[in-house]
Amino acid sequence: MDTLSIPVFLLNLNNMSLKSIAAKWFAKSVHRKTQKWIDNPVATQQKVFQELLELAKETQFGKDHHFEKIKSFEDFAQQVPIRDYEELRPYVDRVVKGEADVLWKGKPLYFAKTSGTTSGAKYIPLTKESMPYHIVAARNAILNYIYETGKADFVNGKMIFLQGSPVLEEKNGIKLGRLSGIVAHFVPKYLQKNRMPSWETNCIEDWETKVDEIVKETFHEDMAVISGIPSWVQMYFEKLQQKGNKPVGALFKNFNLFIYGGVNYEPYRAKFENLIGRKVDSIELFPASEGFFAYQDSQQEKGMLLLLNSGIYYEFVKAEEFSLEKPKRYTIGEVEVGINYVLIISTNAGLWAYNIGDTIQFTCLQPYRIIVSGRIKHYISAFGEHVIGKEVESALQEAMDGTDIRVNEFTVAPQINPRDGLPYHEWLIEFENPPKTMDDFALKIDRAMRKQNTYYDDLITGNVLRTLCITSVKNNGFQDYMKSIGKLGGQNKLPRLSNDRKIADLLKIE
Repeated sequence: MDTLSIPVFLLNLNNMSLKSIAAKWFAKSVHRKTQKWIDNPVATQQKVFQELLELAKETQFGKDHHFEKIKSFEDFAQQVPIRDYEELRPYVDRVVKGEADVLWKGKPLYFAKTSGTTSGAKYIPLTKESMPYHIVAARNAILNYIYETGKADFVNGKMIFLQGSPVLEEKNGIKLGRLSGIVAHFVPKYLQKNRMPSWETNCIEDWETKVDEIVKETFHEDMAVISGIPSWVQMYFEKLQQKGNKPVGALFKNFNLFIYGGVNYEPYRAKFENLIGRKVDSIELFPASEGFFAYQDSQQEKGMLLLLNSGIYYEFVKAEEFSLEKPKRYTIGEVEVGINYVLIISTNAGLWAYNIGDTIQFTCLQPYRIIVSGRIKHYISAFGEHVIGKEVESALQEAMDGTDIRVNEFTVAPQINPRDGLPYHEWLIEFENPPKTMDDFALKIDRAMRKQNTYYDDLITGNVLRTLCITSVKNNGFQDYMKSIGKLGGQNKLPRLSNDRKIADLLKIE
């Protein structure tokens, strides 16, 4: 996942009107349209599927995979194998070199440049068909919130999204940059007065310098909406609190909405409420360079609404079967609640049966709501335990519930060759407010893990593993680590889980 397209949708909302009554009317109109495809999920996805094939059948990819002969999903699954970026790269490289009609008709409008592959940067195409959905989905997330809660006064206040630089490069005549930087170019100049920080500050590359400048610019403003990845918003809040010597909620009296994505907010919630000094509403988003997949549509129900009418056709593979040579590929009408699925997408940007690397679980099927459970490559199974991100986040939260313990950041890694005793899972945690007794806290987390994961429980019971151990990371230790690898700030996220000790061994402990 790369970034959140927040600025445009709020400013387009302001373009409608700065009056809350107009915002509520617009929200009601959008809700009616959304409800139509929510009520017809399978038919909606089938329509998207057919449109994608029809529009791409004359592309090189379409010809290579005989799109003209595909009449059903079964045909598609037979003709088009699941690929990740490296496997799709021969086609992407041709697009990057300037060739037209390769993955999608014509040439892309932009490339969203992301990192993380074994062979360097990824170039994710954004087309004239796909780009609007990034904007509309983000806009609809906030309109849905207005419709549900009736709260719309914030549209008159200032808002900020902590994001990457909007400075774009060019490659063979096509602009490229971070998705957030690309989206920034869609904000009309006459609406910039509502958006913060300034363009000049947003262009600062060094993250710490950028946050310092953002604090200076926003300190005396009426901030109503703040958005970004929680770990990096936390840095902004801490600097605000240091400068003002008061909670963020006291500095920004009209700040009542936090919009986030990229990581689970729950491990940060207690810390944020302490920094803000009060509770604020929040909206979770699930955006990526490859598409905007879901947004939180209810303040009461768990999960995010999967967007079935956004130029994306979804497939799902059970995570436990993903390593099979030909795993079964499920469509939206075949999924079940609580199963860990690898998310596979085909899009109007020319990604076909594409594995984005995220795993999801459905929390509800009417409508289809999901949570992001982790990354298919981010797990621990050094002993066959198959531990995923959702499990460690839930276990930590359960252990913290009802206590004053606060955590800044954490990651988990296996310790396969300890100096003595049985192997174990090492939890490296940076505490804001540590537990009084670390061993008791570790035992609480361990019990929560064993309840969730039967494989892990069997390994503990069978004396293959011992109870997890907690290692305290020094203050700002995770920030120092991210800075040391050149990934401080922006949309970079720390993996919750690793199947090796590459991260664990580089962290500075207390």
